[in-house]
Amino acid sequence: MTLNEFNLLSPKQAQSELLKCCGSARWAAEVTAARPFENVDRLSAKADRIWSSLSTEDWLEAFRAHPQIGEKKAAAQQSEQAQTWSAQEQSRVANVAIDIKATLTNGNRQYQQRFGFIFIICATGKTAEEMLENLNLRLQNDRETELRTAAEEQRKITRLRLEKLLTR
Repeated sequence: MTLNEFNLLSPKQAQSELLKCCGSARWAAEVTAARPFENVDRLSAKADRIWSSLSTEDWLEAFRAHPQIGEKKAAAQQSEQAQTWSAQEQSRVANVAIDIKATLTNGNRQYQQRFGFIFIICATGKTAEEMLENLNLRLQNDRETELRTAAEEQRKITRLRLEKLLTR
């Protein structure tokens, strides 16, 4: 889809497309309301500003739209496109050794228990070992620091997905 095509979508259609990029309904509604965008850079900048202004609950809603690293199913329902993107983003985890996968699963569980939300990382281009190292480092954070770190990772994911959405 081109940016012009996105700008011309109905609000409901635009929100549906944006929810493929980020699972926060409020984010999708606010980005939709900010249309039209004259270029992708302006859209991305506005999307970032809106993301930064959201509440913790909005962030947590977005996190629930992602499967845990190494998993295929998110807690919240995902569109087929979002599932495909998640699988592509985590592709380097799919064929790792069983011990690495087991360690990631255990780390995901510890993380969820410690912080109350899933471990989210912009997985594109990262190996399973890099993600595991990042998970272990982030387990040392306090909840507020980790919430902000996770929100920044979600922002990166959203930015990449917006680019994919507008270049399909």
